[in-house]
Amino acid sequence: MSINETFKRVRQASKQLALISDESRNSILLQVADAIAQNEQLLLDANAVDLAKMERSNPLYDRLQLTPARLEGIAADMRHVAALPSPLGKVLKQTTLGNGLRLRRVSVPFGVIGMIYEARPNVTFDVFSLCFKSGNACVLKGGKDADNSNRAIVDLIHGILEKAGIDPSVVTLLPATHEATAEMLGAVGYIDLCIPRGGKKLIEFVRDNARVPVIETGAGVVNTYFDEDGDLRMGREIINNAKTRRVSVCNALDCLIVHQSRLRDLPELCAPLSISNVRIEADDEAYDALSGKYPDSLLFHATADSFGTEYMDYAMAIKTVPSLEAAIDHISQYGSGHSECIITRNERKARLFQAQVDAACVYWNAPTSFTDGAQFGLGAEIGISTQKLGPRGPMALEEITTYKWLIEGEGQVRPA
Repeated sequence: MSINETFKRVRQASKQLALISDESRNSILLQVADAIAQNEQLLLDANAVDLAKMERSNPLYDRLQLTPARLEGIAADMRHVAALPSPLGKVLKQTTLGNGLRLRRVSVPFGVIGMIYEARPNVTFDVFSLCFKSGNACVLKGGKDADNSNRAIVDLIHGILEKAGIDPSVVTLLPATHEATAEMLGAVGYIDLCIPRGGKKLIEFVRDNARVPVIETGAGVVNTYFDEDGDLRMGREIINNAKTRRVSVCNALDCLIVHQSRLRDLPELCAPLSISNVRIEADDEAYDALSGKYPDSLLFHATADSFGTEYMDYAMAIKTVPSLEAAIDHISQYGSGHSECIITRNERKARLFQAQVDAACVYWNAPTSFTDGAQFGLGAEIGISTQKLGPRGPMALEEITTYKWLIEGEGQVRPA
């Protein structure tokens, strides 16, 4: 079957979703969640085939890896999505015009959502749960690094759908080829919305080549500013968590910005990072403050490329600034609009930072590692939108619906 024929089948299958009750959707999501536990070894075996082809030193290895704990978390997120209220059929606005026409703006699915992502098999489950709950069919284009994992996951989902009498084409996985990507990006009339989730190069490629609507997600150049009024104990914990919790994800810390008056505290702020062997690329002032107090093998002078880099590894940059305004300027120049943080006990400065920093998520005294749909109480996420038109931040059920106007009359006609 050609990819074009595949798109036609998905479009046709998407119409069936409008006829499924929310109770049925929730039941199927719970069945898939149960099947994850029942088929844990099958999923891990498929994932092991993919992992065997990738070097452990590759920053994508952690994203690619499935574990029993991660599968348990994925199933828990799916159950959470099932328990959430339906995003469909909500009356967002209603009014009656002077001529008696009754207008309602009602939430509806987009229709077919195309997802392009790299070595992250958990995304396959997340996208399915959110799209199915919101009445959207989904076309998935995963990377070749995760192809065995993705196919095992989609086969599991298809088995549940077929037992329920639902066309499995509502969840379709394309071949892991560049040609399939090009076909998706040009699928006008079949794909209503395309969402890339991955690194900067992938997102830029999709944005530059798509003929279908695109929402940009994922690329995260994340900064944390330690202010002159920052709490040292709190700063240590926040910085360490933001950097080392999971280095390969988009909410991980890439650059610590430190006020010059706190350089004396920099060795203590960075001490926990050395336990995880975090490589630091520091500007001259920060380098001097850390020299002899941070492992020499992990301390380097910053280069022109150190700032504005999404490391996805046990590495980060440090920038010294003379003021809050300079920190905000640095973020404006090098940030990606994903997640930014200030550590300070000064509320006035924190509010100023939150007002002036242009990002989807702006934190005060909390690590950027919380930027996640599940952590925000959304059940799961289809991605973190870094753009301003449409959804921004974690995209969950409400963000992958649109609306239409329903107009009811009694024979009114518009005057000439």
